[in-house]
Amino acid sequence: MSELWEIAKLIRSKNAGPWELTFDIMFDDAAHYEKCRQTELATSPFYARLYKVPESSVRVFECPDALAIKATIPRPQSAGAPSDTDVFGGQFHSPFVRFTVPD
Repeated sequence: MSELWEIAKLIRSKNAGPWELTFDIMFDDAAHYEKCRQTELATSPFYARLYKVPESSVRVFECPDALAIKATIPRPQSAGAPSDTDVFGGQFHSPFVRFTVPD
C-alpha cells in the first residue's frame, strides 16, 4: 500500500472563483492514475464526506489524457471573507494527501 503523496506527481487545491475550490491529482504514469481512478478518490461521495458538503454539489472529472483526477466543491465561505482561513485555497488538499492507495 502507498499513500497518495508517494505516487502522485502533483496534489493541489486552489480557488475556482471566489465560491469554489478545485482539487488536482496528477500522475507521471498511467498505472498509478488507473489505480487511483478505481478508488473513492474519483467519486463525489469521497469529497462530500471529507469536506462536509452535499454530494450533489461535488463535481469529479477523470482526465486520462492528462493522467489527472480533478474535483470541485463549494468553498465553506467566499475567498477573502473575514472567516476565510486560506484566501487562495492552496491548503484545502491536505486532508487527502495521506489517502492510502491499495496495491
